[in-house]
Amino acid sequence: MDKHYILHKYLNKEATPDEIAQLRTDPEFADYLRLAEASSGFEPPQFNALANFDAIQSRREKKLSGQANPAYNRLLKIAAIMVLVVVSYVFISSLSTTVSTDVAQKETFTLPDNSIVQLNSNSEISYKKRNWKNNRLLKLEGEAYFKVSKGNAFTVETPQGDVTVLGTQFNVFSRDTIFNVKCFEGLVSVAFNDTLIKLPAGNKLKVENNKLVVYTTTTTQEPAWIYNESSFENASLITVLNELKSHYPITITSPHSIANKRFTGSFTHENLNSALRSICDPLQLGYTVDGNDVTIYAK
Repeated sequence: MDKHYILHKYLNKEATPDEIAQLRTDPEFADYLRLAEASSGFEPPQFNALANFDAIQSRREKKLSGQANPAYNRLLKIAAIMVLVVVSYVFISSLSTTVSTDVAQKETFTLPDNSIVQLNSNSEISYKKRNWKNNRLLKLEGEAYFKVSKGNAFTVETPQGDVTVLGTQFNVFSRDTIFNVKCFEGLVSVAFNDTLIKLPAGNKLKVENNKLVVYTTTTTQEPAWIYNESSFENASLITVLNELKSHYPITITSPHSIANKRFTGSFTHENLNSALRSICDPLQLGYTVDGNDVTIYAK
């Protein structure tokens, strides 16, 4: 009998023992028998069509329920954009605009209310340009001359004191422990060390180490420095030399013995030798210049 037919009978469990024995004697068909016997213990997986359909439908409904209505999605996007715009505006409004000058450099700029500021050498001003209407505060380190637009008020804050103005012209000097204010037009309010002084036009004051040392009149119409000249009245030599370094890129060496000298006068910003002569000659001092190194000594 054909062995293929006997194999067919075997797979259908119809082969006799003799026929099975005949297959085992043939190496090719013996392998078929071993495969058949090994796979006889396998069971096909259970398949429940209804249960599988329910599971697929449940997953689909969950997915759909997680997707918002298109109109609702648009509202969410608009709300997110609005929040981003508000946060960005608040952040930008909080940023300060800073104007600074280096040694021998001056700068003139206009505030948002059209007030004009002239910034002296080696000085810095910062203010919130985008929020100027609500926060009229400038922070100054150094010296600046202000021409304030009529009807506009703001406060100049310095480490030594504050100056509040309304439509006026005034100059503020604030370096180290020196705080000078000159009012050329209108009225300014000067606050320092728990003291408040109303300073009218034609008057000036000087605060040194938080103490008022000068309150007097001034005959000048504008500060001298805007015409490239620094002017002093009974100022310490240290203050004068520090100001000299703001207008010339120099280093200065001087003995401690001359530190207490006082100076009244002015010096130019346009020629170092002329400036040094203006300072040293009245105080009977000598000086030498070697490149950017200046040495001042007692004669």
